[in-house]
Amino acid sequence: MTWIVGADGCPKGGWIGILENLETGEVCSRLFPTSEALLLQLPRPSVLAIDIPMGLPDSGARECEGRARKILIQRRSSVFPVPVRPALGASSREEADRLHRAVDGRGVGVQSWHLYGRIREVDRLLQHHQQVAAITYEVHPEVAFTGWNGGKPMAHSKKSRAGRAERLALIRRTFGPSAFDQVRERYWVKEAAHDDILDAFATLWSARRIHAGSAICLPDPPPLDTKGLPMRIVY
Repeated sequence: MTWIVGADGCPKGGWIGILENLETGEVCSRLFPTSEALLLQLPRPSVLAIDIPMGLPDSGARECEGRARKILIQRRSSVFPVPVRPALGASSREEADRLHRAVDGRGVGVQSWHLYGRIREVDRLLQHHQQVAAITYEVHPEVAFTGWNGGKPMAHSKKSRAGRAERLALIRRTFGPSAFDQVRERYWVKEAAHDDILDAFATLWSARRIHAGSAICLPDPPPLDTKGLPMRIVY
């Protein structure tokens, strides 16, 4: 069987994954309690598209983030700055802030700091498992939704009722009228919030395009970081 997976992080540190069997068209979902469970899942998918920064600069910002912000226009604030590699191992936000400022003058906000642990886990796994790194792609859901919407950014925040409705319209049109509801009813909101499931479908849509060879890569070709990981956003 040929599987692809799109996944988004959940509030308690796990991941909500939407899996699609490309031979039968079956779409199902699964909660992964850790990044290790997600990345090392068996059977291994042919494409794993996830919403997490992969490929980290030693200093400065990545080109892919600048390009993503230009695409998103009014939704550009959803693209958060990624850690520079020298600050990734920090044990506190204060330490990360100090290390980050020493490298390129930028501080580390609370929202960015909350992503450090998950980014660190994924980074370690990608470095130690080359076969996993080869099939894993960074996707930014808002960029994906924009591409899915014919290049027009979403008009509303995904956390608003109107924003949920416009994203649900894309999901239902592509994956079927009950696709979102079937996933939603399986999990408590505290396990996977509404916007986590929406974003997981956006990463799955991107995984489809990656598998088909029709995805767009920002930038193309992407530069590699010092660990050999591509610094890119794909959709």
